[in-house]
Amino acid sequence: MGMSALYGEADRAESVATIHAALEAGITLLDTGDFYGMGHNEMLIGEALRAAPAARREQALLSVKFGALRDPDGGWSGYDGRPAAVKNFAAYSLQRLGVDHIDVYRIARVDPDVPIEETVGAVAELVEQGYVRHIGLSEAGAETVRRAAATAPISDLQIEYSLISRGIERDILPATRELGIAVTAYGVLSRGLISGHFTADRQLAANDFRAHSPRFQGENLRHNLSLVEALRKIAEEKGVTVAQIAIAWVVSRGEDIVPLVGARRRDRLTEALGALDVTLDEADLAAIEEAVPEGAAAGERYPEAQMGHLDSER
Repeated sequence: MGMSALYGEADRAESVATIHAALEAGITLLDTGDFYGMGHNEMLIGEALRAAPAARREQALLSVKFGALRDPDGGWSGYDGRPAAVKNFAAYSLQRLGVDHIDVYRIARVDPDVPIEETVGAVAELVEQGYVRHIGLSEAGAETVRRAAATAPISDLQIEYSLISRGIERDILPATRELGIAVTAYGVLSRGLISGHFTADRQLAANDFRAHSPRFQGENLRHNLSLVEALRKIAEEKGVTVAQIAIAWVVSRGEDIVPLVGARRRDRLTEALGALDVTLDEADLAAIEEAVPEGAAAGERYPEAQMGHLDSER
């Protein structure tokens, strides 16, 4: 998303180079949404894939979110999970990406006006037709996950999960594990908040999501950055960066959890990949838990108006 919207300006050439570097490093999952920059991100990925070596292009698995409604000013108008809309969204995504199928297809947020069985059923029809390989979910609560899984096989649930966003551990993660559904964890660095690179005096553009995010405001930000400094001490003792230890913590949560990294530049990608070489033992994990206890973050992860759209929070 950061390459196309919501996090300030991005360099197109560097974005494509970063995607290529990810493929060269062995990354196979590319995650996007048809509403990221109103189609910009899908076209960017399509451009990067066309310019990549054939072997790298073929290894790429595309995960696409659909359903978010936008207006020409970039505003948000809700979500549409109606079966006819699902197929319409898919048709446009296939064209923008320049592919004949999408590997994982999922509604970005559960449409409260459409039963999840109908939305998932429409994606299941796309699977039968060969346009989609696997069905995913995004930001769905435990009950919704169970209903969806009773309708069709669900490959994974994409949901925010990080050291300071651990709400899924109560009900959602137990449900996915009971059902054999993997978790694709986004926000592992909490939009840069716990990357070790964010500072209290950083000026954010008006079109940067973080300028309006509760966790990046005033006292909330100062409190949250104090957690980062506590984490930095542990990272320095291990000779790694804050970002690497935060990503490594998510990796340590289980083989069924795949962290998504939102790097917009090659240097940030390289740093993130370094987390794969970080081993956290029991003493490390205990120190991390002490530095950043569950529920320690100040502020909600989305503005209040957007929290109401999250099935996972109901």
